[in-house]
Amino acid sequence: MTMTNDRRVLVHQNKQALAGSVAARFLTNMVDVLQEQDEAHVVLTGGSVGIAVLAAINESAARDTIDWSRVSFWWGDERWVPRADPERNELQARDALLNHIDVPPANIHAFGASDDPHTAGEDALEAAAARYTAELLAHATEGAQYPRFDVTFLGVGPDGHIASLFPHRSGIRERDASVIIVRDSPKPPADRLSMTRPVLNSSDRVWLVLAGSDKASALGLALAGASRDEVPAAGIKGRYRTMFFVDSDAAAQVPENLISPA
Repeated sequence: MTMTNDRRVLVHQNKQALAGSVAARFLTNMVDVLQEQDEAHVVLTGGSVGIAVLAAINESAARDTIDWSRVSFWWGDERWVPRADPERNELQARDALLNHIDVPPANIHAFGASDDPHTAGEDALEAAAARYTAELLAHATEGAQYPRFDVTFLGVGPDGHIASLFPHRSGIRERDASVIIVRDSPKPPADRLSMTRPVLNSSDRVWLVLAGSDKASALGLALAGASRDEVPAAGIKGRYRTMFFVDSDAAAQVPENLISPA
């Protein structure tokens, strides 16, 4: 693989076309990755578009061409809610894809939940962050604190946040920790867990997937060189490639020279 380290924007007609296109590209990418290496590590995101991509992967005729036993799934962030809460990213991902493919339970690396038996007490969030940090470390490449991620999916909020790293909050500036606790989130629920920017940016490929006119301003600012403190999405860049998969509404403020044919 050549180190291009570029950013590309691919515009699709609507959310459905966007999800289908990203799903097809992901499946092709997994075939290539698993031909080159023994295993793959993928970071998932929540949100309506992120989950729509997972559903499109599940519906694809190419779904079962992948040896899912060699793919491990992680999450960029999670809401601190009970495990069966419909707002939980893990539950949405399981319903959309993970429950339908032959992936070993040990390959699904979910964050802790607020109703787990060992999460009682005032320090429950701290303990959950420590456990996920330890799990990342247990699967890390030599000398690193986390695995070598092949694809990291991210959504982008109307305010430009990614994972649970929000504008003008300390989380986007964290350099040392792999996982942080987010309290008093500007978007409910108030408590969350999130990977930090160095972990997200360690991925070979970062795929930001977003749709809707409410995302146009944040996307335009991120690509125009806004500071990561103002627009966290501006601070995200994969090791080899960073791709923004968007619908036409979200692309309204993207400079023409950054748009690639979808």
